[in-house]
Amino acid sequence: MSAIQIADLSKSFPRKGHPPTVAVDRLSFTIPEGQIFGILGPNGAGKTTTIKMICGLIHPDNGEVRIGPYDLQTQRRQAMSLIGAVLEGTRNIYWRLSAWENLMYFARLKGVLARHAAARAKMLLGELGLWDRRKEAVRTYSRGMQQKVAIACALVADPQVVLLDEPTLGLDVQAARTVRKWVAQLSHEQGKTVVLTTHQLPMAQDLCDQIAIMREGKLLANEPTQKLLTLFDEEVYNIRLQGKLPEQAVSDLPGFSANYSDGQTVLTGPVRQGQDLYALLDRFRSAGLPLVSVTRERADLEGIFLKLMDQA
Repeated sequence: MSAIQIADLSKSFPRKGHPPTVAVDRLSFTIPEGQIFGILGPNGAGKTTTIKMICGLIHPDNGEVRIGPYDLQTQRRQAMSLIGAVLEGTRNIYWRLSAWENLMYFARLKGVLARHAAARAKMLLGELGLWDRRKEAVRTYSRGMQQKVAIACALVADPQVVLLDEPTLGLDVQAARTVRKWVAQLSHEQGKTVVLTTHQLPMAQDLCDQIAIMREGKLLANEPTQKLLTLFDEEVYNIRLQGKLPEQAVSDLPGFSANYSDGQTVLTGPVRQGQDLYALLDRFRSAGLPLVSVTRERADLEGIFLKLMDQA
């Protein structure tokens, strides 16, 4: 069964005296149960609007959202019982309440019995290092501590689907590492579905089973992470030579760029076949330029993201 199904989802916002701003434009994708699904894109791509439509805070102009077997529009209560969410900016916590009061409130709101809620809240606050300050008002916390409380509130009812909109925003390195560990455990050990938006592309590459990339409300790519990396994995090599390669020789190598420093030339460019690489190396040897090293560049998510942004 799919954890989330989105079909032909659209949302525009009116602007006085101007055409409406299209935030999400006929978006469709399916998220299988138990996956970590990343939604990436530049500012204004529609990521947060999409998350808010999935958790029912914004009503779409068109389209359908299903959480598990439930239609969000016609079976809202059942659908919302499956979701926990962290929204950008800690907007899902009450700053005048303490951390403990926030967790107990959201747990009871989701129908969790008091004794179960207390045990769950104690565990979450302990893991996030907030137990000793659990009785203090959240408004007295640092930005990072407030974000920790927001994450704990999203998890206190033990939901099947967890929506995390920039969950590591404002966190220090240690707390961000804790959140990353949690995200992996939620999916891989507990079988939960996690929808993650983030600007931290290395984190998305490490954690996500599948990645959707958006720009201006449209879907540019939606593939399993490893397949996405393979699709854009070009045969690009870095060839390091001892000595300086003449400029004319560089111009005779289509697609290659050269950088000379510390007595060495580094050539970077595409090689279509293995035989072409061997011929190229023989050419340098004949020119009397000793080979220092040959390395192949591997595609990473940051490079793919930038390439898609340039193509869009």
